[in-house]
Amino acid sequence: MNNEAWSHELPENYAELKKAAGRTADWRARLQAVEELGRSNHSQVVDILRRLMAEDPVYTVQEAAYLKLRAFGEEVSEPSRNKPELFKGLSKILLRIKKSLPRDHSYEEFKEKLKKMRIDIYDAYEGEKGADFDRWLENMWAKASK
Repeated sequence: MNNEAWSHELPENYAELKKAAGRTADWRARLQAVEELGRSNHSQVVDILRRLMAEDPVYTVQEAAYLKLRAFGEEVSEPSRNKPELFKGLSKILLRIKKSLPRDHSYEEFKEKLKKMRIDIYDAYEGEKGADFDRWLENMWAKASK
């Protein structure tokens, strides 16, 4: 893509895209915001893309922001795929949720409670793990002991 393909103006729906880029419980909305923001090589857009590249818990969002910044000619380093835990104390959080359920609860009940109590964690790991999310979460549920 060459420079002429970008606008140097803020998108008309900038406020909406900025809000979407900050939605902690919806990685798909953040990814869509990156795609739309990436059409405007503007300093405010660059700031949002840099933040998402550096801080978003979902690698797919980080990578998309990185690619848009590179296309703008920004000097950026590729985000690392190898990250420590996305949420500090995840095991304790999952254990707390497991303990809040009846002793004979099912994995599906655990999954639903996690989604209700910590949509931020649920969403980030769903985005990060992709097709392996259910297998990963069920394994985490099984490991969380009373």
